[in-house]
Amino acid sequence: MAQFVDGPVRVTVPATSANLGPGFDSLGLALSLRDELEAEVLPHGLEVEVDGAGADGVPRDESHLVVRSMRAAFDLMGEQPPGLRLSCRNVIPHARGLGSSSAAIVAGVVLARALVAGGQLLASDETLFDLAADLEGHPDNVAPAFYGGFVISGREDDRWYAVRAGVDPRITAVVFVPPTGVETKVARGLLPDSVPHADAAANAGRAALLVAALTGQPEHLLAATRDWLHQDQREPAMPATLALVRALRADGVPAVVSGAGPTVLAFGSADTSPLTARCPDGWACHDLAVEPSGALVL
Repeated sequence: MAQFVDGPVRVTVPATSANLGPGFDSLGLALSLRDELEAEVLPHGLEVEVDGAGADGVPRDESHLVVRSMRAAFDLMGEQPPGLRLSCRNVIPHARGLGSSSAAIVAGVVLARALVAGGQLLASDETLFDLAADLEGHPDNVAPAFYGGFVISGREDDRWYAVRAGVDPRITAVVFVPPTGVETKVARGLLPDSVPHADAAANAGRAALLVAALTGQPEHLLAATRDWLHQDQREPAMPATLALVRALRADGVPAVVSGAGPTVLAFGSADTSPLTARCPDGWACHDLAVEPSGALVL
């Protein structure tokens, strides 16, 4: 029977950007924008507090995504606590393509393990990552949220895999966040069931080039971030996003739709002021670093 620790535990989890152009459902990058969460075991009941991004639109009961993820991890470790208090201080924008749901899931499973005495023995990192990917349904955001950095992920023989790769220290990222979001299921619903073989081959080549560009040859980022499979197809749900991507790329900036959108991510170098100056009226702009660390217990 699992035993629970006394007092609260705190966890931080980074924002993430998936796809990065041609790496559909397989490439993800952690960014230096972090949610912070705190939880502790109570004698009874459930208390949920949420401040910051998305606070007005999330539930405060068992249906909260962090709570559901914690429950799944507690089940995995064999014991549910008698009560829980959860406090979320959200910075990652919701429904913007910056991995807010993956951050919530990863935070939940990591919080649950930290609340169990000897939790590392009951649930290894690999086991927790598998659970988080199962809960999300795909690993491209979960992997960098959990492990940090640049991660290539997918599924093989009914198991999830995640392989980290280094990132050239010259690379930075600027994200342009529009004022209204697009739900992932809406963006995915615009994708066709099949694509031409030539488009799939082109994307495969650019995804391979993107790994080389991010890990040490950033001069190839503009060519490496070209996509044929999902960005143009999502334009009906986010026309302003695709317009900004095309305008930046026309000026030689490696810009992509972040995740399922509608945020735009542009890769830069040490001086990103010319990029931040391109932020459309009413949008938010964040000049970010690649975050080397994933979920951290403080």
